[in-house]
Amino acid sequence: MKRILLRFENLQQIVGTDEVSVILLTDMERKRALSVVCDADMTRQLLIRLKGSKELCRTMLPEVLLQMLPSSYEMMIVGVYDGQYQVMMMDVERGDSVRIRTSDAVLLNIIADVPLYIEERLMSQQSVAFDENASGVAIPINSMDITRLQAALQSAVEDENYELASQLRDEIKRRKR
Repeated sequence: MKRILLRFENLQQIVGTDEVSVILLTDMERKRALSVVCDADMTRQLLIRLKGSKELCRTMLPEVLLQMLPSSYEMMIVGVYDGQYQVMMMDVERGDSVRIRTSDAVLLNIIADVPLYIEERLMSQQSVAFDENASGVAIPINSMDITRLQAALQSAVEDENYELASQLRDEIKRRKR
Protein backbone atom coordinates (compact mmCIF):
# COMPACT_ATOMS: atom_id res chain seq x y z
CA MET A 1 0.00 0.00 0.00
CA LYS A 2 1.48 3.30 -1.11
CA ARG A 3 0.79 6.33 1.05
CA ILE A 4 0.98 10.06 0.51
CA LEU A 5 2.18 12.54 3.13
CA LEU A 6 -0.28 15.40 3.62
CA ARG A 7 0.36 18.97 4.66
CA PHE A 8 -2.00 21.53 6.17
CA GLU A 9 -2.72 24.21 3.58
CA ASN A 10 -5.38 26.43 5.14
CA LEU A 11 -8.65 26.72 7.00
CA GLN A 12 -11.66 28.30 5.27
CA GLN A 13 -15.00 29.38 6.69
CA ILE A 14 -18.08 28.10 4.88
CA VAL A 15 -20.13 31.05 3.67
CA GLY A 16 -23.42 31.41 5.52
CA THR A 17 -22.52 29.46 8.66
CA ASP A 18 -20.30 29.78 11.72
CA GLU A 19 -20.87 26.14 12.62
CA VAL A 20 -18.38 24.52 10.23
CA SER A 21 -15.18 25.23 8.37
CA VAL A 22 -13.17 23.36 5.77
CA ILE A 23 -9.61 22.25 6.39
CA LEU A 24 -7.66 22.05 3.15
CA LEU A 25 -4.87 19.47 3.02
CA THR A 26 -2.54 19.00 0.07
CA ASP A 27 0.11 16.53 -0.97
CA MET A 28 3.66 17.76 -0.43
CA GLU A 29 3.96 18.85 -4.08
CA ARG A 30 0.72 20.86 -3.73
CA LYS A 31 -0.78 19.18 -6.81
CA ARG A 32 -3.85 17.55 -5.17
CA ALA A 33 -6.11 18.85 -2.39
CA LEU A 34 -8.35 17.11 0.11
CA SER A 35 -11.16 18.93 1.96
CA VAL A 36 -12.10 18.02 5.52
CA VAL A 37 -15.12 19.52 7.27
CA CYS A 38 -14.61 20.51 10.92
CA ASP A 39 -16.92 21.90 13.59
CA ALA A 40 -16.82 25.32 15.27
CA ASP A 41 -14.95 24.06 18.35
CA MET A 42 -12.13 22.58 16.29
CA THR A 43 -12.05 25.70 14.10
CA ARG A 44 -11.39 27.76 17.25
CA GLN A 45 -8.64 25.35 18.36
CA LEU A 46 -6.95 25.49 14.97
CA LEU A 47 -7.18 29.29 14.79
CA ILE A 48 -5.60 29.61 18.24
CA ARG A 49 -2.59 27.64 16.96
CA LEU A 50 -2.44 29.40 13.60
CA LYS A 51 -2.91 32.96 14.81
CA GLY A 52 -2.24 32.83 18.54
CA SER A 53 0.85 33.14 20.67
CA LYS A 54 3.19 30.14 20.79
CA GLU A 55 3.73 30.88 24.49
CA LEU A 56 -0.01 30.64 25.21
CA CYS A 57 -0.33 27.37 23.29
CA ARG A 58 2.69 25.77 24.98
CA THR A 59 0.67 25.13 28.16
CA MET A 60 -2.58 24.01 26.50
CA LEU A 61 -3.69 20.39 27.03
CA PRO A 62 -2.84 18.91 23.60
CA GLU A 63 0.64 20.45 23.64
CA VAL A 64 1.30 19.34 27.23
CA LEU A 65 0.12 15.77 26.57
CA LEU A 66 2.32 15.54 23.49
CA GLN A 67 5.34 16.54 25.57
CA MET A 68 4.56 13.68 27.97
CA LEU A 69 4.21 10.95 25.32
CA PRO A 70 7.43 8.95 24.96
CA SER A 71 6.75 7.31 21.60
CA SER A 72 6.70 8.51 18.03
CA TYR A 73 3.39 8.54 16.18
CA GLU A 74 2.00 8.80 12.70
CA MET A 75 -1.55 9.01 11.37
CA MET A 76 -3.19 7.53 8.28
CA ILE A 77 -6.49 8.35 6.58
CA VAL A 78 -7.69 4.86 5.65
CA GLY A 79 -11.24 5.32 4.37
CA VAL A 80 -14.58 7.12 4.42
CA TYR A 81 -17.58 5.89 6.40
CA ASP A 82 -20.93 7.69 6.81
CA GLY A 83 -19.48 10.95 5.56
CA GLN A 84 -16.43 10.93 7.83
CA TYR A 85 -12.83 10.20 6.94
CA GLN A 86 -11.51 7.34 9.07
CA VAL A 87 -8.08 8.06 10.57
CA MET A 88 -5.85 5.74 12.54
CA MET A 89 -3.13 7.05 14.86
CA MET A 90 -0.30 4.55 15.24
CA ASP A 91 2.48 4.21 17.77
CA VAL A 92 5.37 3.46 15.44
CA GLU A 93 7.49 1.82 18.15
CA ARG A 94 4.86 -0.45 19.71
CA GLY A 95 2.60 -0.99 16.69
CA ASP A 96 -0.56 -0.01 18.59
CA SER A 97 -3.23 2.05 16.83
CA VAL A 98 -6.43 3.92 17.71
CA ARG A 99 -9.06 5.83 15.73
CA ILE A 100 -8.93 9.60 15.86
CA ARG A 101 -11.15 12.30 14.34
CA THR A 102 -9.67 13.78 11.20
CA SER A 103 -9.77 17.33 12.55
CA ASP A 104 -7.91 16.19 15.70
CA ALA A 105 -5.33 14.50 13.47
CA VAL A 106 -4.82 17.81 11.66
CA LEU A 107 -4.45 19.59 15.01
CA LEU A 108 -1.75 17.09 16.09
CA ASN A 109 -0.05 17.55 12.74
CA ILE A 110 0.04 21.32 13.24
CA ILE A 111 1.14 21.41 16.88
CA ALA A 112 3.58 18.49 16.98
CA ASP A 113 4.37 17.73 13.36
CA VAL A 114 2.90 14.22 13.73
CA PRO A 115 2.90 12.98 10.11
CA LEU A 116 -0.51 12.58 8.48
CA TYR A 117 -0.73 10.22 5.51
CA ILE A 118 -3.49 9.02 3.20
CA GLU A 119 -3.63 5.87 1.13
CA GLU A 120 -2.79 6.70 -2.50
CA ARG A 121 -5.98 5.09 -3.83
CA LEU A 122 -8.14 7.11 -1.44
CA MET A 123 -6.30 10.32 -2.29
CA SER A 124 -6.94 9.80 -5.99
CA GLN A 125 -10.66 9.16 -5.32
CA GLN A 126 -11.26 12.00 -2.87
CA SER A 127 -8.94 14.78 -3.94
CA VAL A 128 -9.16 17.51 -6.57
CA ALA A 129 -6.45 19.42 -8.40
CA PHE A 130 -5.03 22.07 -6.08
CA ASP A 131 -5.27 25.71 -7.15
CA GLU A 132 -3.99 28.14 -4.53
CA ASN A 133 -5.91 30.98 -6.24
CA ALA A 134 -9.27 29.17 -6.16
CA SER A 135 -12.10 31.12 -4.54
CA GLY A 136 -13.72 28.00 -3.04
CA VAL A 137 -13.11 24.35 -2.28
CA ALA A 138 -14.85 21.18 -3.41
CA ILE A 139 -16.10 18.74 -0.80
CA PRO A 140 -16.72 15.16 -1.97
CA ILE A 141 -20.32 14.07 -1.40
CA ASN A 142 -19.25 10.94 0.45
CA SER A 143 -17.37 13.04 3.03
CA MET A 144 -20.44 15.10 4.02
CA ASP A 145 -22.70 14.13 6.90
CA ILE A 146 -26.44 13.52 6.39
CA THR A 147 -27.46 16.99 7.63
CA ARG A 148 -25.18 18.71 5.12
CA LEU A 149 -26.28 16.36 2.35
CA GLN A 150 -29.94 17.20 2.98
CA ALA A 151 -29.19 20.95 2.98
CA ALA A 152 -27.21 20.58 -0.26
CA LEU A 153 -30.08 18.58 -1.80
CA GLN A 154 -32.58 21.32 -0.96
CA SER A 155 -30.25 23.94 -2.42
CA ALA A 156 -29.68 21.89 -5.61
CA VAL A 157 -33.43 21.52 -6.14
CA GLU A 158 -33.99 25.26 -5.57
CA ASP A 159 -31.21 26.00 -8.11
CA GLU A 160 -32.77 23.49 -10.53
CA ASN A 161 -29.51 21.52 -10.60
CA TYR A 162 -31.28 18.17 -10.97
CA GLU A 163 -28.19 16.13 -11.80
CA LEU A 164 -26.54 17.13 -8.51
CA ALA A 165 -29.86 16.68 -6.68
CA SER A 166 -30.08 13.13 -8.03
CA GLN A 167 -26.55 12.31 -6.84
CA LEU A 168 -27.27 13.77 -3.41
CA ARG A 169 -30.57 11.88 -3.14
CA ASP A 170 -28.84 8.62 -4.04
CA GLU A 171 -26.13 9.17 -1.43
CA ILE A 172 -28.73 9.94 1.26
CA LYS A 173 -30.69 6.77 0.38
CA ARG A 174 -27.53 4.67 0.40
CA ARG A 175 -26.64 5.88 3.91
CA LYS A 176 -30.12 5.33 5.33
CA ARG A 177 -30.02 1.62 4.35
